[in-house]
Amino acid sequence: MSDPVAPPIPLPERSALLVVVSGPSGVGKDASLKRTRELNCPFHFLVTCTTRPQRADEVDGKDYHFITPEQFAAMEARGEFLERAVVYGYDYGNSKHEVRDALARGQDVIMRIDVQGAATIKRLVPEAVFIFLMPPSIESLEARLRKRHTEPEEYLKIRLHAARLEMNEVEKFDYVIVNEDDALAETADLIYAIIQTEKCRVQPRRISL
Repeated sequence: MSDPVAPPIPLPERSALLVVVSGPSGVGKDASLKRTRELNCPFHFLVTCTTRPQRADEVDGKDYHFITPEQFAAMEARGEFLERAVVYGYDYGNSKHEVRDALARGQDVIMRIDVQGAATIKRLVPEAVFIFLMPPSIESLEARLRKRHTEPEEYLKIRLHAARLEMNEVEKFDYVIVNEDDALAETADLIYAIIQTEKCRVQPRRISL
């Protein structure tokens, strides 16, 4: 008589993740997530609201929601932001409702924010996944910022000083990716791999907003 077959061990339920991609200005957060989006992954890429001017290569509603300071203030007064920050004189905020709706649909949410904003999310949603993008060197970061031709020299110096301070925050993150020059495909693959790794956790993260 054969031994009875043990029932299969039930797998833990895999709830949707909130993934925070952060790093210093100029490290390539926007470009890396644009490349990740091109992989056609079933993620919800959160679009940040900002009062900063739109750059020539940016699309309103896709790269950012470009709004006026008055519109931003009204949204903040209504409590619509999960987090908000002032970065180099401009307001940035991410919609609380958009995150909740995507998670309720079972979609993993990816948001890219500055290091200050990531610290806020860490306090509010400690079970989120935090990924830090690091430049290969401060010299490489300076070259990327200069290539933009969007800020005068005094602002570049401020950004580079802030970047040095922000890179000291890397130990507060779960993962770090060095975004090498001309290696967006590799960075996008690593972001995707991290999310897939998180899906294999024995004790899944539980996101509560």
